[in-house]
Formats: sequence, structure tokens, C-alpha cells
Amino acid sequence: MSGETKTRREADAPRAGRRMFIQSYGCQMNVYDARRMSDLLALQGYGEAASAEDADLVVLNTCHIRERASEKIFSELGRLRELKAARSASGDALKIVVAGCLAQAEGAEIQRRQSAVDVVVGPQSYHRLPELLARAGNGAHVVEAEFPEEDKFGFLPAPTEAATRRRGVSAFLTVQEGCDKFCSFCVVPYTRGAEFSRPVAAVVEEARALLAQGVRELTLIGQNVNAYHGEDEDGAQASLAGLMERLARLPGLARLRYTTSHPNDMAADLIEAHRALPALAPYLHLPVQSGSDAILKAMNRRHTSADYLALIGEIRAARPDIALSSDFIVGFPGESEADFAATMALVEAVGFSASFSFKYSPRPGTPGAERSDQIPEEVKSRRLLALQELLERQRQAFNRACVGRTLDVLVEKRGRHEGQVGGKTPYLQAVHFEGGPELVGRMLPVEILSAGSNSLHGRLKAREAA
Repeated sequence: MSGETKTRREADAPRAGRRMFIQSYGCQMNVYDARRMSDLLALQGYGEAASAEDADLVVLNTCHIRERASEKIFSELGRLRELKAARSASGDALKIVVAGCLAQAEGAEIQRRQSAVDVVVGPQSYHRLPELLARAGNGAHVVEAEFPEEDKFGFLPAPTEAATRRRGVSAFLTVQEGCDKFCSFCVVPYTRGAEFSRPVAAVVEEARALLAQGVRELTLIGQNVNAYHGEDEDGAQASLAGLMERLARLPGLARLRYTTSHPNDMAADLIEAHRALPALAPYLHLPVQSGSDAILKAMNRRHTSADYLALIGEIRAARPDIALSSDFIVGFPGESEADFAATMALVEAVGFSASFSFKYSPRPGTPGAERSDQIPEEVKSRRLLALQELLERQRQAFNRACVGRTLDVLVEKRGRHEGQVGGKTPYLQAVHFEGGPELVGRMLPVEILSAGSNSLHGRLKAREAA
């Protein structure tokens, strides 16, 4: 999964007792995990704080995809160490937990560099947080970074209706974790483990509960979500397409999405699902990483640029109105100017509605980090700027092409201005238009009037406004 998101839990109304603050970095999976940790800790009597300064427990739910993300965590831990010392001097306690992929990869290093941390817990063990915090309460420094045999999902409580409604009408739902691809730049197989798919019944049960509590849009997530192969009620393996066909029949569901996918797992039935399932949004995030066959081979992607382009052709034949986004890494070891030009050519050939792009960042323990032909930072920066300028032109062109169209918008919240509401188009574009809060949770046809730099402005169709 790609991009960096920073999620802060909104504060509850003031309450007595302990309070927690959970800061989440990285992918959508971390957002989901942070919410499940919040649900778990709520059963231990923790309310939600607006900031670390107001909390008795701070959890940093970390990412390890890029070096910058790691260093950001250590910088934040330095600030929290000072906060903890000040709290202790006044007779109060503050516990600090580091969770997530950085915890899995560098648990011992975190304890070495920052002794103020009470608990370090990997992403497969956070269901044990209450137990780990109890152990830390006796003065121990606890590191739990193993891959447990038990399925953590079986130990996680369902969110309360109040928590679900507070989080909004769109929800992430983890259906798959881990990855078996071992791309040479990626730490996910080492931090999240081997591919694991949740049983169909467990996913359907969680989805049904979310929909009953007011959720209208589900985004199925996994490190390699289209490799999903969960067991169904008959003991057979269901594909992601089969799972979505089951979910699409649930009452209350307005829209389905899924992310993030690998081109090699884009099976024929999944492509067909984009044509056959009305609830499935015409939007697909399909990372390619590079347009150079030499670099794709070095990355261990196991597909070529021609394979990717042919796949895009099949997807567009099944769903002509689909919008595509992708991930790109520039400056992978050994990348020549010709290799980079091939990436630019692929971008021109496909035409993306949005994408994430990054400079290659060596991650310890991965094959790419051990190569001697690393690219100088100034070269990576120059290439990234050129790629991002092209991707931004494509994004803006896609947004402008939506002007004059009528798109179904799921209304998610009040707008920034009085008398406005905001939501998302099928293509994940933010759009705002005039309307009252009673529209939140409804899927409505909105005529797009203009495209700004980061959002669209529209008008509710007259028949719906009436």
C-alpha cells in the first residue's frame, strides 16, 4: 500500500478515567489497525484524547516503507520522552507504545534508542495490548515482535455503534494481510509476514455489522488484496471477486472499493467483476513501480511493461469508464536515464487519474539495499520532480474532464462552509456542493460544475434537491 497518511482520532466528550491517543502513519491498513486498537483499549476503560498532551497512553502506529517515515517516528519519540519526564515530575504517568511495521522490524533498536518506550508490538500481535500493558505496568520494557500462531482477528472486539458512526459512512475492512511476492525494495514480507486471507464468513460478518451501524461504503484492504483466497463455508477457496459478489448483496451497501493490488493477481474474474458488479467503483489502484523491463526484473516484479499495458487494455475493455491510479519508484539501483524514460513513456501511454510516486529508499534487509549501484540523491530528486509534474498534469486533466458530467457522490460530511456538504465521486475525488447535513450517508447524483486544484464543485440535480 502506498502513500503516507496521518490519522488522529477525534476526541470523545470529556470523561473520567484513562485516555488514549493513537497516531497512525502510513497505509490504509494502519488506519484500520489503529481503529481496532482503539476499540480494544476502549474495553480497558480508555477514552479518546485530542492530543498526546491530554493522554495517559500514547500509541504510535508506525510505517517502515521509507526511511523518512522511520526517522519521523524517532523524532516524535524524542518529544514524547520529554513529555513523559515532565508528567513523571508532576506525579503523573504516561505510557508509550510503538506498534506497527517499524516495531516489527526494529523492536530492539527502538528500545535501544528510546528507553521511554514501554511496549513495542508488531502488527500481528496488537490484540495482546492489554496483556502487554499490564506487564509494562510492573516496570518491564516489553517487546512483542513475533508472528503468533493465533488469528488476531478472532481476539479483536467489534467497534461500538457510537465509534462506527463517529468514523463516518466510509470504512476500511481488512480481508488479507502479508505478501509472498518479495519485491526487492519492500519490507512487507518481513514485517507483515506471509499472505493470510480471512475466512469469507468473518469478513461478511464484520461488513454486515458496519453496514448496520450506518456505513455505506466499504474499502477492502490488504497488502496484496487481490491475492485474497479466503475459505468459504463449504471449505473451498473464494477469490476476491467471489468475496465482493457476496458483499454486494448485503443491504445498505452503496459502494465497494479494494486496494492495494498486484498486476500478477489481477485474475479474469476480478476484471469481470468491474463489469458485472454495480456496487464496485470504477476505480482501480494498480501499482506498476517502473516502466522499464530491466528495472522491473531487478525489483522482482515478475511482469513486464507490456504485460501491464495489456492488462490495462483488458480492464478498460471490461469497464471503459474506469479510472486508474498507480505507484512509482524512481531511482531504484541501476536505473539509467533510458529506464526512467521508459517509466515516463508508460505513464503517457496509460493516463492516470492519480498516483503516488517516491524516491527509492533503501530498507535494511531487502535485496535492493545491498546493491552497489545506488543512484545519487540529486538524480533521484530530479527524476521524481519530472515524474510528479507529468502525473499532476494527468490528474488535473482527468478532473477537468469530469466537468459537465453527473457523478454519483456519496455524501460523507458537512462542508467547510455553511450550507455545504462534501463527499467522494466514484473516482475518489473530493467534491462539495450545497446541501444540508441530512444528506450525509446518501448517494446522490451531482453535476460537476468546476474543478479546483484538489477538489470538484458541483450542484445537486434538481430532482434530488426537490
